Amino acid sequence: MEAVVSTQSTGDVAEVVEKHRDSQQLWDFLSDNYKFERERLDDVFHYGKFMYDVGNYAIASTNLDFYRNLAPADSKYYSSAQWGKLASEILQQNWDEAMEELERLKDNISAALHLTYSEVLVQRAWLIHWGLFVYFNHPQGRDSIIDVFLHQKPYLNAVQTMCPHILRYITTAVVISKRRRDGIKELIKVLQQESYKDPITEFVESLYVNFDFDEAQAKLKECKTVIENDFFIVGCLDEFTENARLIISEIFCRIHQRIEIDMLADNLNMEPAEAEKWVVNMIRLAHLDAKIDSKNGYVVMGGTSVPVYQKLIDKTKDLHLKANSCCQKIDKKLTLGI
Repeated sequence: MEAVVSTQSTGDVAEVVEKHRDSQQLWDFLSDNYKFERERLDDVFHYGKFMYDVGNYAIASTNLDFYRNLAPADSKYYSSAQWGKLASEILQQNWDEAMEELERLKDNISAALHLTYSEVLVQRAWLIHWGLFVYFNHPQGRDSIIDVFLHQKPYLNAVQTMCPHILRYITTAVVISKRRRDGIKELIKVLQQESYKDPITEFVESLYVNFDFDEAQAKLKECKTVIENDFFIVGCLDEFTENARLIISEIFCRIHQRIEIDMLADNLNMEPAEAEKWVVNMIRLAHLDAKIDSKNGYVVMGGTSVPVYQKLIDKTKDLHLKANSCCQKIDKKLTLGI
């Protein structure tokens, strides 16, 4: 074991491992320069796992990555090394590296032709749950939740089949995302198909399906309790509340021609003066055609139209996902020789 550790700690070895991801080139280098034998490779994995078990996640990450770069994809511990590497980065709170590991795992799961459909489904379900640690801590994580869990059919299928409770986190991501329009239509469609319900999903349904503002206000109060007691989204409470109020007021304004500011204040649990400031900000952010009559205490709505550029974005937003799906299908057929 000492020989294995000393080999990895050598500077030029680390440099070669970083530059060359081809396992054969790495084997040639290690064999020629350090007499590293294939029989010792499993020792690298076991040492990495031991370091993980005792809480030394940095060394665990290095060893598991070293093993993964040398071992063939069908080796005994390859899958365990992948998941261990992801877990090590999460426990070190290295969110950029953890995001890269998630993407690498996604690719490897898609390319794992030796797995049955049910095994692939389980792997994707595991990735979804581990991904929550990353997506709710990485700066671009919330948008990634929408892109992966909602827009990529294999993962949406895994959510619906194996873990419908993940809809809570998808819904939260859609509500707080600046790209809400990209996901809300698809989300509503999914929520109406599923039996899973909680205050967060019911809040969205009460607004976009039932247009019941009293129910939405009641569910928003329940959402606070749910979010405060949820490990993954507790840090999103203020952001969720702010965006939820914005959604309520935006939809309310879109379906009424003239609105009393006092009535809107009641819906938002605000004082009238505070609600008026809120409406001004909401009109600016939502690009609504509206005017505020402060003298009479009304918001007067004008005609609204979707800009041409927004229509173009809406029609082309899923093209990259469809292109990636086609590429994956072509790769599989080429691999199978079809």
